[in-house]
Amino acid sequence: MKRFLAILLSLTVLCQAVTATGSNDSVPERRVNSVDSMQYLENVIVYGRKPYAEVIPAQVLSAKTLEGLNSHSVADAIRYFSGVQLKDYGGVGGIKTVDIRSMGTNHMGVFYDGIQLGNAQNGQIDLGKFSLDNIEEISLYNGQKSDIFQPARDYGSAGTIYLRTRKPKFNDGKRDNINFTMRTGSFDLVNPSLRWEHKLNRSVSFTLNAEYTYASGQYHFRYRKKFSDGTLAWDTTALRRNGDVHAWRAEGAVFGAIPDGKWNAKFYYYDSERGIPGAIVNNVWKNSQRQWDRNFFTQGGWQKKVSERYEAMVNAKYARDYMHYVNPDTTLMLIDNKFWQDEIYVSSANKFTIVRDWDVNLSLDYKWNYLNSTLVNFSYPTRHTGLAALATAYTLGGFKAQASLLYTMVNDLHESRNAGQTIAHHSQWMHKFTPAAFFSYAPWVQHDLNFRAFYKRIFRMPTFNDLYYTDIGNASLKPEYVDQYNLGFQYQLMPEEGIFAGFKISADAYYNHVTDKIIAVPKGTGQYRWMMMNIGKVKIRGVDVTARTSLRPLRDVRLDLNLNYTYQRAQDYSKPDDYGDGGTYKGQIAYIPWHSGSAVFHASWRDVVELNYSFIYVGERYHTSSNIPANHEQPWYTHDISAHYTFGVGKTRIKVTGEVNNLFNQYYDVIQNYPMPGRNFKIILKFDI
Repeated sequence: MKRFLAILLSLTVLCQAVTATGSNDSVPERRVNSVDSMQYLENVIVYGRKPYAEVIPAQVLSAKTLEGLNSHSVADAIRYFSGVQLKDYGGVGGIKTVDIRSMGTNHMGVFYDGIQLGNAQNGQIDLGKFSLDNIEEISLYNGQKSDIFQPARDYGSAGTIYLRTRKPKFNDGKRDNINFTMRTGSFDLVNPSLRWEHKLNRSVSFTLNAEYTYASGQYHFRYRKKFSDGTLAWDTTALRRNGDVHAWRAEGAVFGAIPDGKWNAKFYYYDSERGIPGAIVNNVWKNSQRQWDRNFFTQGGWQKKVSERYEAMVNAKYARDYMHYVNPDTTLMLIDNKFWQDEIYVSSANKFTIVRDWDVNLSLDYKWNYLNSTLVNFSYPTRHTGLAALATAYTLGGFKAQASLLYTMVNDLHESRNAGQTIAHHSQWMHKFTPAAFFSYAPWVQHDLNFRAFYKRIFRMPTFNDLYYTDIGNASLKPEYVDQYNLGFQYQLMPEEGIFAGFKISADAYYNHVTDKIIAVPKGTGQYRWMMMNIGKVKIRGVDVTARTSLRPLRDVRLDLNLNYTYQRAQDYSKPDDYGDGGTYKGQIAYIPWHSGSAVFHASWRDVVELNYSFIYVGERYHTSSNIPANHEQPWYTHDISAHYTFGVGKTRIKVTGEVNNLFNQYYDVIQNYPMPGRNFKIILKFDI
């Protein structure tokens, strides 16, 4: 009887371990169950692991990992993914955009709680606007998300980043959770935030979150100037100015549960004024450009398993963005422009189970965009976009396969004026089919080794700025295409005993071919007039490697190490006749390093004391496709450290954090002539009630 009970309990615990879900940003913990409360049963130890669920797994940063990365915004955290290049224009409030595998920022889809963030004007999402205070998890997928049950819009990017905000969780019968966080430090930083979570009943809860950020953005930087013969002209230290930021963020969400389903509704508002410090060129140390942003969206989703073979999902969103940009420098050009964007989006996804291991999904999306501006002779463009995606997923033993076909229909409407100011209305249509296929294979049940491969063809539409910006836009532009090829593997080892708690390594080799790339070229013989053209072509070959390991040297001590490395050879094939010294043909494209990587080390004791160390390295690169010594950029790297101490006062949990960023005070530019901060500090107090 004892043996039978032990076997039965072991199987029960093992099933629970295997079916458990969670983020995969670190090596999963061993499942250990010690049963000693029953006198007739000896201790039983059971080991299990989460099975390989995704065809192409994501790189993931969980909330706990994000806390230790010394990151203020989403953009700062994403630097720790392999294959990512962050364009940071300096300053606390500087614009930050992300590029994955050198395909360009506009090929990256950014999703906030399952619905894409849009910017029809220039196609770029400034990730510096999104705080980590309310983020539960960040996931990065190459190709697309390994889940066919998704809106059609999710299939429409070369790579995707998913930002998942916190969903309320209540323990010990609590109905309210309150968190207050205060950050202060270098650059006169003042950053308070407040989050309130409330449980209305068993099925409905809501959360409200508000944050304010102020920083002067002033920091010292080193400026060196060399003559054309390589001799040093000057080497001085100056103060970075006009980098201040005042920003408010408020968001709220309601979460509900229904039989075999769920629903949610959310609003988001961001309001900021910031200085744009600009480039340090021609001995100009201060710029006076200012930018005001107001971003608002409200969105909601509903999902339900209607029957054993059918599941439905509906999403909707309305967004309105306002931007005001001022450049008062009359020596160049006085600029005072305002832009208003509106977007409406609706989606329906329908998943059907044909047989147990074969699913099919049909998604239909519609999106409407409109742009208004104070620019003279503006085109007032409107875009209607319809998307239909048919996808299937099949599993047979250790073999998994997914395939999708995306149909995109775009109709652009805009105005134009001739010399007599007669208004003409134009309509342009575009229809495209783009396929994708993903495969993975696990040859052995007893070894957690998986091989994977995918192919995807996708495009990005020209933005409103590309097409219609006054004197620069080109209404005849075609879409910019990317063909992606990927081959990789993942191996995970979880020993059953000892201090070594787990190890995971993955590697991918890839080739991306970008055609009809949209670039700015001189208009006529004058170099001061430009026009957007489809003449770009880029070939990208690369390797991404990630490795993670965990140790348990003592019962209450945990050590984790995450390593990422990327090699990229991204060459410009746009102009075959521009070859030789100073030419761009086959040159490494601007700001893409051959080698880059990161390391993150975490140590904790009982989750009371935590130490974190992170390192980022970006190798040599060039700031144009002309790979000559004058355009060469030196490698840069930063070391960041932080320490956390958590304790309780009554029912309140208090966490104190100290951070030192850029520990060795390295002076560097991510973008040429946009100097980054040197050594800086931050102190964080968190109160959980």
